[in-house]
Amino acid sequence: MTDPLGIARRESGVLRISLRTAAIMLAFTMVFTALMAGTYKLTAPMVAASALAEKLRLIGEVLPAGSYDNDLMTDAIGLPPQALLGQEDDTRLWRARKNGQPVALVFEAAARDGYSGRIGLIVAIDTGGRLLALRVTSHKETPGLGDYIDPKKDRNKTRPWITQFGKLGFDSVPRDKWRVKKDGGHFDQAAGATISARAVTNASGRALAWANENRDRLFALPANGRFEPQGGKP
Repeated sequence: MTDPLGIARRESGVLRISLRTAAIMLAFTMVFTALMAGTYKLTAPMVAASALAEKLRLIGEVLPAGSYDNDLMTDAIGLPPQALLGQEDDTRLWRARKNGQPVALVFEAAARDGYSGRIGLIVAIDTGGRLLALRVTSHKETPGLGDYIDPKKDRNKTRPWITQFGKLGFDSVPRDKWRVKKDGGHFDQAAGATISARAVTNASGRALAWANENRDRLFALPANGRFEPQGGKP
């Protein structure tokens, strides 16, 4: 015969085990969440400081420290996605000044047509419309072939490929010549690795044109303001 009392005891035992297991899991989850929150609070300042140091390092590669005297991190504005800059996300633009006068704009751009995809860039452009310097911040170009666009990977340490853009504007290199020589332009490229150089060269020309067109409005915005393209077009 079926023992109702025995069945009830077994069911009660299973229920107690289930409740105990659930309580243990809940306690574990709460402890783990608390530990993660505590770790985040402890490491967040270090992560932020590291990100700031990296930004300053990259900016320092395209804009000499002695060329400005303001705090670039506070004299910055937000940029919505800009088609000419190859950016699909919000970014920041830093404004360099000396003795209160505009000196240069520093911002990120991208070439989206590299051999292996997106090539991240940072550029500095002065108020005279010259590209002061250009550096690659990220890429996936073929090692030993197209990665010479990054001066750290360029075998020519005396004059890395990317330094040829320094201190040039459309007054010295016309806009229609802001291309690699293989395409009838002004700039050199490595034999057998034209795609990477073409992408960076074309992107730098677009960035220079964008900065020249919007320079006055970019400098006029208040710190931490947001640049909104005229006519609703990025």
